[in-house]
Amino acid sequence: MTPVPSPTQTAAPAAGDDIIVQVSGLSKFFGSRCAVDNISFAVRQGECLGFLGPNGAGKTTTINMLLGLVAKSGGAMQVMQLDIPRQQQAAKRLIGVVPQADSLDPDLTVEENLLTYASYFNIAGRTARARTAELLDFFALANRRQEIIEHLSGGQRRRLLLARALINEPRLLILDEPTVGLDPQARHLIWERLEILQQQGTTMLLTSHYLDEVEHLSNRVLILDHGSIVAQGAPSQLIKELVGTEVFVIEGTAAELNALEKSFKQCNAAMERVNDRLYVYTQEDCSRLESLLKNSRSWLRRPASLEDLFIQLTGRSLRES
Repeated sequence: MTPVPSPTQTAAPAAGDDIIVQVSGLSKFFGSRCAVDNISFAVRQGECLGFLGPNGAGKTTTINMLLGLVAKSGGAMQVMQLDIPRQQQAAKRLIGVVPQADSLDPDLTVEENLLTYASYFNIAGRTARARTAELLDFFALANRRQEIIEHLSGGQRRRLLLARALINEPRLLILDEPTVGLDPQARHLIWERLEILQQQGTTMLLTSHYLDEVEHLSNRVLILDHGSIVAQGAPSQLIKELVGTEVFVIEGTAAELNALEKSFKQCNAAMERVNDRLYVYTQEDCSRLESLLKNSRSWLRRPASLEDLFIQLTGRSLRES
């Protein structure tokens, strides 16, 4: 495959009162293995940062260090100008977390799950009940308030986890695979609610393997691989600069694909061969070459996406975590 330009690996630390998360030179070693390698980034007020990478890239380790669940090996972290881990307890009161695993209490009703969680933040009873009612309305769960958890669908459980994460009115919302396992209707309902929260100024750190979700919700993405930042920036800008504007995906014999590769060299494009497929990432309009594809077994032309960028930067090989 034709190499892509090297992306910016790290960004200079940001400054200002609107910085919600500030990470500088953060590293983590487990024995001799480096899980997070000297990374720096910032998240601004009201921003949604998509935090991406293959299994084992260092995403979960970084988030766990921010939450005080894993000790750092080096570097500095601040959440809302509070030093982590020194001021971790104060920071936790300003953070909401939606975990990937379902951690709802199965013995309690929907309403009781929220009220119990509110008590962990010492939220007074009247305030807790008011916030619970508001959140159940917001996530379309008001008619389920007296249901026990085992009677809820997967989508309803994910919405309740989101509601629970917001009970303390956090300034930072950490979303770990918020729509994992959901059908398209449930996913889009959660997207709508997250978009409203963004408009209200909630800052979000989002990890998801649904790259269409990340592209849809994120103002900016940060891609980790082998513990290092390999790219960060606005999704549309990164896609255009590092992938292109469109992608041709063509199936054919080796001889057919060899001939097409030569033809597409007339265009400003990068190419990749994967078994009996040719991927052509174009930086200009190459539609004049479509006539060459009439005898191909199968082909399509589509806009370049965040998934194309992710694969180009981190590879196609399946990895173990």
